[in-house]
Amino acid sequence: MKTQREVEAQTGAGSPRNEWDAIVAWRGRLLIEAGFPATLASRMAATRGVDIHELLKLVDKGCTPELAVRIAGPAGEFSGRE
Repeated sequence: MKTQREVEAQTGAGSPRNEWDAIVAWRGRLLIEAGFPATLASRMAATRGVDIHELLKLVDKGCTPELAVRIAGPAGEFSGRE
C-alpha cells in the first residue's frame, strides 16, 4: 500500500499549483463569510500578496468590503466595483 505522499507524487496532487488552489479556495470562503461579494472575494483570494486578514480586520471594524479593498488591496489594481 502506498503512502499519501507517494500517491501525491505520482498524480501531481500536493504540487504547488494544487496547494495554491486549495489556499485560494480557503481565502475565498473566508472573504465570502465576511460579506464580500463572490466576484470580489474570488479576485482578492486569487491575488498573491493580498493580506486577506487585513481585509477581514477592516470589515470587522465597519468598512464595506469594497472600501477594505481600496485601503488594503493591491494598489491601483482593483477599484472594488463589480
